[in-house]
Amino acid sequence: MTVEPSSLEPSSPRAADPADDYLRRRALRRGSAGWLLLTGLGVAYVVSGDYSGWNFGLAEGGFGGLAIAMVLMGAMYTCMVFALAELSSILPTAGGGYGFARRALGPWGGFLTGTAILIEYVLAPAAIVIFIGDYVESLGLFGLESGWPVYLVCFAVFLGIHLWGVGEALRFSFVVTGIAVAALIVFAVAALPHFDASSLDDIPVDPAAAGSSSWLPMGLLGIWAAFPFGMWFFLGVEGVPLAAEETREPSRTLPKAIVWSMGILVVLAVVTFVTAAGARGSAAIQEAGNPLVEALQPDGEATVWSRVVNYAGLAGLVASFFSLIYAGSRQLFALSRAGYLPRFLSLTSGRKAPYLGLLVPGAIGFGLAAGTGDGARMLNVAVFGATISYALMSLSHIVLRRREPGLERPYRTPGGVLTSSVALVLACAALVATFLVDVTAALIALAVYIVALAYFGLYSRRHLVAKAPEEEFAALAAAEAELARD
Repeated sequence: MTVEPSSLEPSSPRAADPADDYLRRRALRRGSAGWLLLTGLGVAYVVSGDYSGWNFGLAEGGFGGLAIAMVLMGAMYTCMVFALAELSSILPTAGGGYGFARRALGPWGGFLTGTAILIEYVLAPAAIVIFIGDYVESLGLFGLESGWPVYLVCFAVFLGIHLWGVGEALRFSFVVTGIAVAALIVFAVAALPHFDASSLDDIPVDPAAAGSSSWLPMGLLGIWAAFPFGMWFFLGVEGVPLAAEETREPSRTLPKAIVWSMGILVVLAVVTFVTAAGARGSAAIQEAGNPLVEALQPDGEATVWSRVVNYAGLAGLVASFFSLIYAGSRQLFALSRAGYLPRFLSLTSGRKAPYLGLLVPGAIGFGLAAGTGDGARMLNVAVFGATISYALMSLSHIVLRRREPGLERPYRTPGGVLTSSVALVLACAALVATFLVDVTAALIALAVYIVALAYFGLYSRRHLVAKAPEEEFAALAAAEAELARD
């Protein structure tokens, strides 16, 4: 790998300005967020998954299959976020997972990880905006129908808030997320009086499936097929470290926010899953587009509580849509600033917002949503990208623990390498499971990956920016290793 030094590493003291100017034009607003806003951001990434999507896993594995899948995927995310908490305290940069992998696995590993994360955070908002359109239509808001005008308004309004400034954006996200979380608690309270344990395993059993029973109606393979849907309760929480450069005391704040986010999400996942299936029955909600509302309408008639949850579901979708736009822009910003992607994408505005990092993915997301209308397929593509990044980030933790044991770690992962090894194994299992659910989505993600790798291999790996924070971390590590050998 060669790092382009031309304009960024001048040979004379008077020529030092270009490097400083390059980074000055790509600076984010520092100190805009504390641990509470970041915890809200972590929950916001995920909260829409509590309202819909996870229930399709009931059709793949039944209640027992999805329950086991949720526990295993919850274990994967828990182990992974503990590893990410340590990594983010070591490398608090906007690169997030890409930065961790760059330090541990080199430029190819960094690019593989960053591209996988980018696939997730560009495709997921495109899918969610379609779901927002469906909610707007089903609720009869302003007489609107789901379609490109609704998608365009969503992207325009929420991109505008992000362009206004990160502090304002995170505060908006925090408020909307609070509404969505409060409504999940309301749902659980309203559903409990209708809870019946016998309704949990009411999906018909497939006698031909190996290991099938009332709890595992699709057999043991159904557990594996339900992995991607078990992920929906947690998908996106790994994006918290992307806010590192806009955080106060990131080495302390990020680990705290990551761990708190995951704790809240685990509680919400268990409560939502069990009460929804028990209130109406697994069979009744397994294919519902709005399972929580369906669970509160046993006779098909809307109630006060079902209406409250229905409107709150829209708030949950908005929170996740809004926060995922933020995550995608920061990942694109970091990859561009370091030269892995075209450098102009990392330019920031007078308010220190990466405006092209917001507008370009937004335009792509809008185009995909308006052109396909297939939210489920796009989410499956996003899940494929996510599982690749999880495996590589977990591997990065293992490599850094083995190769650089003396590295200063303000936060240390409980269980160390064993914890990240569990995350790595489960992430690989989840990656394979995506082929069981949607082969086409997995192949689309692979095609995008191949194109991106061709660009990196043929061009951008020879034009990396030495002064980018992630590259400086890697260069410093290489220099220290060379001195140690001498």
